[in-house]
Amino acid sequence: MKRIILTLLAATAVSGASAHGHAARADDSMPDAQKIRFCERVRDHALQAFYNRERGQEMRLFTEDGSDGARITNHIIRRIYAEPQISSPKKAETFGRATCNEMMGSKLAPE
Repeated sequence: MKRIILTLLAATAVSGASAHGHAARADDSMPDAQKIRFCERVRDHALQAFYNRERGQEMRLFTEDGSDGARITNHIIRRIYAEPQISSPKKAETFGRATCNEMMGSKLAPE
């Protein structure tokens, strides 16, 4: 759990602050490679949220401090809990990565 929190804190430290909004794009000053690495970490959070949902555990959200990292991650976690169509780990990973890439405005990472 500490690793997840430290990863999120590191991600939020490099993210620029932006207005609160569910689908707003993040700061464009971050290079695409950095955005892709960030979205890979968010994908891991999406997968963990899926497993937590399947075990019947309550939703664990990050404290929103105005940064893109917590806002994007929380948006994805909420959607995974709300949408029963996300019914497999692969779908959760795909949803997490695609949503993050869309919100960050990065090019899709090669698979």
